[in-house]
Amino acid sequence: MADPQTPPGSGPPHHNGWAKLALRDQLLTARHRLDLTQIGEAARGLAGQLLALPEIRRSATVAAYVSVGNEPGTGPLIDALQTSGRRILLPRVLPDNDLEWSAYAGPGSLQRGPRGILEPDGPPLGVEAIAGADAVLVPGLAVDGRGFRLGRGGGSYDRALGRVPRGTFTCVLLYDTEVGLDVPVEPHDRPVTAAVTPSGITRLRPTL
Repeated sequence: MADPQTPPGSGPPHHNGWAKLALRDQLLTARHRLDLTQIGEAARGLAGQLLALPEIRRSATVAAYVSVGNEPGTGPLIDALQTSGRRILLPRVLPDNDLEWSAYAGPGSLQRGPRGILEPDGPPLGVEAIAGADAVLVPGLAVDGRGFRLGRGGGSYDRALGRVPRGTFTCVLLYDTEVGLDVPVEPHDRPVTAAVTPSGITRLRPTL
């Protein structure tokens, strides 16, 4: 699931917001150069890396998302998590760009939402449901060494991460070249504790 983009009418960015726009454009351009084979290989690599992590292996409930387009793929990971019997929470985008959550019940339970993103059709569990996840996996375009991630500009996942209890494993899924970049930070940004790419995991040092 791509981060919802900045909603129309929200006004122009200021200060670090302009730097984010420039970096976002650069990273999206690089992703557009990936072919389907590369995206598929990355998805399988990500699943293998995540499923080997102790934080995922001991989790009963995992908050994840359905990837779209040339994002690092989550399909193999979600399939494996479901096969292993774990409860998976997936987001739905609300009109105000916040995220509410529902339990995943298999591929047939996904429907295309108002923004064209596949979303679960189960009963809504509310925006606070993410607080009950043992591990939280989020999308992004880049992350720095402090754990601050660059999203699409809508702020949806920063809001969601603000509801996650301290100490929970929070991880952004990226391609190898997107880790350790100089990410501009704004006051509303919330850091993650790790980044996983097809080639491995990077433990980060959140400052909040």
